[in-house]
Amino acid sequence: MSQDDTPKPEFAATPADQQPLRPARPCPNCGKMSVADSYPFCSKRCRMVDLNRWLTGAYAIPVVEDDQDDDEV
Repeated sequence: MSQDDTPKPEFAATPADQQPLRPARPCPNCGKMSVADSYPFCSKRCRMVDLNRWLTGAYAIPVVEDDQDDDEV
């Protein structure tokens, strides 16, 4: 028996019946619509570009430094 002849359970959903877990939205890097494999990005390339920006420090959380020393309090 080949793979095409194997019986499929009736309860199995086909891809057309499945709803996406998250709605597609624009890629933060290029604006194309996102795909499930690389969510929230449109491709592996955009995902890697974003990772590179984090690793090189292009994205940073601003820090507010106190002018007071801890000894003065």
